[in-house]
Amino acid sequence: MDAASSFDLVSGLALGIALAAACGFRVFVPPLVLSLAALSGHLTLTPGLAFLGTWPAAVALGAATVFEIAAYYVPWLDHLLDHIGAPMAVLAGIVVSASAFVDLPPLMRGTLAIVAGGSAAAAIHVSTAGLRAVVGLATGGLGNFVVATAEAVLAVLTAVLAVLLPFLAIFFLLLLAAVAVRVWRRRGSQQITVTG
Repeated sequence: MDAASSFDLVSGLALGIALAAACGFRVFVPPLVLSLAALSGHLTLTPGLAFLGTWPAAVALGAATVFEIAAYYVPWLDHLLDHIGAPMAVLAGIVVSASAFVDLPPLMRGTLAIVAGGSAAAAIHVSTAGLRAVVGLATGGLGNFVVATAEAVLAVLTAVLAVLLPFLAIFFLLLLAAVAVRVWRRRGSQQITVTG
């Protein structure tokens, strides 16, 4: 394997994992961005998932995206979406990562999509659902508007970065993870101080 092929392989892995992680913020935003990138000729999708790069898929994903983003602004509906959203986010993460892992053999593509893509989507979804629950309790549900907006922005930003600059998208996700860990540690130490 030459250097260009190796770079394409690693770039495809970064693209797939970053898109999958973005599914943890919003399920339908990354598939929509992927679909539009394929339609514009910016990306080539794996043959079995090439249908994502069609106009009917883009229109359906666009409608689903609008509904999903709007639904997170309805207090009881966002709670319901948190519960049913986890398996949907994992499935979407598997699909978008598998569609981006073009240079891998089918068995390896499927395995990596399940392990890396599904795990990335699940980790982000669980973290954001937990954050929304904490903010909802602390603000009586009034703060969920801010969290929902931030998640939608992060989904779009991460998905677009993944398509245009996959390595930067991975760096961005690692930076978000580091900030989240630091905030949770600080919050945990403040709770210990208050209760101790």
